[in-house]
Amino acid sequence: VQLQASGGGLVQAGGSLRLSCTSSGLSFSRARLGWFRQAPGKERDFVAAITYSRSTYYADSVKGPFTFSRDNAKNTVYLEMHDLKPEDSAVYFCYARDRGAHYWGEGTLVTVSS
Repeated sequence: VQLQASGGGLVQAGGSLRLSCTSSGLSFSRARLGWFRQAPGKERDFVAAITYSRSTYYADSVKGPFTFSRDNAKNTVYLEMHDLKPEDSAVYFCYARDRGAHYWGEGTLVTVSS
């Protein structure tokens, strides 16, 4: 199983980014997928999750500005991030749970300048 995250970068506060995570080797349409983030010196924190039925869950800190979606035909999930703040700066990791197994992708760095 591979999870490939992309879309990170440098953006000014108030700006937007869209992260993507493309998978291979999963039963993608039935997998639960999510995003976590880890800032320097901090623990990895939950950001958002989406179930196979497209129910979404968000950390309180990102409710509203962030939207999580999935495209099963492309084996890809998207995290739309708007109104970004410097405290959103972190490495963002894609996560999948498929038939009881857990998988992590390589992170993509998001830096929000003030």
